[in-house]
Amino acid sequence: MNKAQLIEKMATETKMSKAQCETVVDCFITNVKKTVKKGDDVKLVGFGTFTKAKRKARVGRNPQTGKAIKIPAAWAPKFRAGAEFKALVK
Repeated sequence: MNKAQLIEKMATETKMSKAQCETVVDCFITNVKKTVKKGDDVKLVGFGTFTKAKRKARVGRNPQTGKAIKIPAAWAPKFRAGAEFKALVK
């Protein structure tokens, strides 16, 4: 399911217009990004948690040459599914 399909499904189930649903989805995504960027977690009980995680510096390989390259430490977004969501997927 892509964003447009999600918006259409939400509009059908909530009886809201597609434009309103798109605004809600965009607002949700923007606020999750801003909050995680600041270093705070977004916890949605039953769904999961969006966090900011530190990735250690490591040595990788260039697939074309096989030469070792240094990959610097970096921050990355992370999502951990909640227990209810995990159970549903099983």
